[in-house]
Amino acid sequence: MFVLLASGVGIRAYRDLSRPEAWAYWKESYLAPRMTSALIPLADFDGSGHGRRALAISGEIGAATANWFRDRLNEGHLDAGDAVLLSSPGGDLNQAVIMGEIIRSRGLVTAVGVADGSGQVRPAYCASACVLVYAGGKIRYGVEGSMLGVHQFEATAPMRDPVADTQRVAGFLLNYMTKMGVSSAVVQAMSQNRDVRWLGTKEAAAMNLVTDPIRKP
Repeated sequence: MFVLLASGVGIRAYRDLSRPEAWAYWKESYLAPRMTSALIPLADFDGSGHGRRALAISGEIGAATANWFRDRLNEGHLDAGDAVLLSSPGGDLNQAVIMGEIIRSRGLVTAVGVADGSGQVRPAYCASACVLVYAGGKIRYGVEGSMLGVHQFEATAPMRDPVADTQRVAGFLLNYMTKMGVSSAVVQAMSQNRDVRWLGTKEAAAMNLVTDPIRKP
């Protein structure tokens, strides 16, 4: 009986994990997260005269990154006003949106950069789906020299009607960005560029993607 039960469970597990998206989720959840994190104290990088704690995350946004990210925030006990420091080439669109929602619900701020040993923020880049995570910040700091890269997103599932599916994704992104207080010009820039278009701090601020430009230390 035990052998039969074990075989049944094994067969079901194999069937579940035989789907690429399920295997990717399982692998990232239990074996190899695609992002790394560090909880760091930030120096006075925004000119307020006060330091703050930050969760610095880097790497690719994978199939289970949102859960991983929530766990790291819980472990770090970040409060409203603390920061998420981003350095990422992008990745899974849906996971990025969930991460942005988590950031906004907790009142966290965002910035693109990496921190050195003294807590000073240095320039980095945040591209593709990473920009959606960045948009979740209640305040979105723009570090001089850091870059935000946008491009056209496509549906990841098999498409019956490519035009309709592309429009659906664009509408989804527009709704999300509007809710986050970002100009529709960002979504327009995404839809017009198959390759990554890099936005400097000034251009991103004009689109209200960056809300508080700051100078490089």
